[in-house]
Formats: sequence, structure tokens, C-alpha cells
Amino acid sequence: MSTIRDFMAHDHLHCDGVLARTESLVAAQDWNAAAAAFAQFQTLVLQHFAAEESVLFPAFEDKSGMRMGPTQVMRGEHAQMRQLMDACAAALQASDADDYAGYADTLLTMMQQHNVKEENVLYPMCDQHLADQATVLVPQLQSLMPGRTE
Repeated sequence: MSTIRDFMAHDHLHCDGVLARTESLVAAQDWNAAAAAFAQFQTLVLQHFAAEESVLFPAFEDKSGMRMGPTQVMRGEHAQMRQLMDACAAALQASDADDYAGYADTLLTMMQQHNVKEENVLYPMCDQHLADQATVLVPQLQSLMPGRTE
């Protein structure tokens, strides 16, 4: 049984790998494959966000009493990243390498900063506050992110 931090951080890496594959396909100007890879990335990230927003964050907020703290910041960043992903997808559909590069660079920077905050602050707090629920929460998170393993 992994910790919440271990499971969720591992999923960050999985998503990063799919985005890196997209970048390679854009560099090769294989627009159809790049769009498909990005669509896969977007699906993975949206599943990750949904698992956090529907299971992890509410459990943490209920247990810790912190409703206006780190989880609210993460939700706001999720909204910004959703917009950037939509812009990236549109640029790929238009085969616009310059627009894609701009949006993707912003998205990547934001994701890296976001993941550091989650992995070094929020997830350890979740592990601390939700230790007695981890055996239930990790499988719930996993069920919302098909194909991911501990």
C-alpha cells in the first residue's frame, strides 16, 4: 500500500511522460499523432484533477478543517491549467507550432510549480491527516484514474 503522496506523485510522472511524447511529435510536425498524444495527456490530467477535487481534497478538508488553504489554491491552479490545455489542443488542431509552444511552455511551468507544491506540501499534509483513511482513499483515487497503479 503506497502513501497518498507516492501514488499521486507517481501519477504526475506518468502524465509528464505523455506530455513529453507530445512534444517530440510536435517537433517532428506529426500533427495528428501530436494531437492524439495531447488528447491522452489531457484526459489523464483531467482524471487526476477530478480524483483530487472529488475525493482527496474533500477528505483532507473534512479531516483538517482547512477549507480555504492549500486545496483552494490547487483548485484555482487546476482551472488555469484546464484553460491552457484547451489552448494547446486548439493550437495542435490548427497545426500552429508557435501557438502550441507558447501555451505548452506556460502549461509546463505551471504544472511543475503546481506539482512541487502538491508533492512537498499538500500530499504530505494529506498523508498526515488522512493516515487512517489511506487504505480506502488510495483505491478510490485509483478507481478515478484508470490504468494507474501504485
